[in-house]
Amino acid sequence: MSGWIERRRRGGGPPPIAVDAMLAVGCFLSIVITAVIDECFAWWVVPLALGNVVPLLWRRRHPLAVTFVIGVGTTVLSLLDVIGKVPAAQLVATYTFAALSPPHRRAVGVAGTVVGLTLSIIPHEELLNLGPNALFFVAAYALGTSARARSDRITLLEERALRHREEADAAAVRERERIAREMHDIIAHAMSLVVVQAEAGPVRLRKEPGRAEAVFDEISASAREALAQLRRALSVLRSEEAERRPQPGLDGLPSLIESVGRTGIDASLHEDGERRALADDTATTVYRIVQEALTNTLRHAAADRVEVRLDWRAEGLCLEISDDGEGPSGDGRAGRGLAGMRERVAAAGGDLTFGPVSDGRGFRIAARLP
Repeated sequence: MSGWIERRRRGGGPPPIAVDAMLAVGCFLSIVITAVIDECFAWWVVPLALGNVVPLLWRRRHPLAVTFVIGVGTTVLSLLDVIGKVPAAQLVATYTFAALSPPHRRAVGVAGTVVGLTLSIIPHEELLNLGPNALFFVAAYALGTSARARSDRITLLEERALRHREEADAAAVRERERIAREMHDIIAHAMSLVVVQAEAGPVRLRKEPGRAEAVFDEISASAREALAQLRRALSVLRSEEAERRPQPGLDGLPSLIESVGRTGIDASLHEDGERRALADDTATTVYRIVQEALTNTLRHAAADRVEVRLDWRAEGLCLEISDDGEGPSGDGRAGRGLAGMRERVAAAGGDLTFGPVSDGRGFRIAARLP
């Protein structure tokens, strides 16, 4: 009910209490004018009329109770023969409980209205007028149920629009998180390669001057590849460009392993079983997991060797990345990167585990993807 009132306010109409007050005044005047015309007006008509119409001010809050109170007043006025043929306040109350009350209360209201209408007419021996009078109440009830159906339909549409907005907001959040993961993986990996290669540059310059140029070439290539992948990750904001530039997948793993190998780590890729086609999103997930795992190895592990293994099984792909480094530490190795991996794998319908290897040296990341 409060939602219905609020919609009326948003619609720019008068406040509900003002509408109810005007209805009460109109019903009061109807009783008084009818009594004057029928030459049966007396001083006691005014308080009885007020008692009959004032409850309309609470009709929205207590529709069934107001209907009962007004019904009693209408019956009394009818027995005194001062209300005329059209009980306006009772018709408004009938409309109100039809519009605002739940089904079981509407049934009670209908039964009470039938009883009150019958009691008002039988003493006057006007049974022939029962039908025409009943039509007024049927019309008021029909208008009320129509208003209720319209209100329910508006509520349903508002809820549907709210649900669509919530779904759109959730989709936008998921997309922001996806782009954040992409940028984290790309930048962290590229910068790790650049840092390692830059730190190795002075050593090579002293020991192997002839190869110093190759170091700078590798730094340049790593930076260019990072820029290209960033453009690819952000191309989702331009759908046409995204279609022209697919995300990296399994075919990009050899070059990824090779770029890590150029930093001096023994990096290898092994594949068991017969490779099967993966969905583009799942293939990108595999690539990003390997990329983030290799980044962690470069930044945190102080490892000499890292191995990437793809094991194709009937139930899906088992991916494992392991190194012989120092294992997990408190410097962030198990931080945002691993959380991003878990989110990626969960989105693809798989699961991720990670932890130190059995002998305590090294770190292992394993993912199962359907």
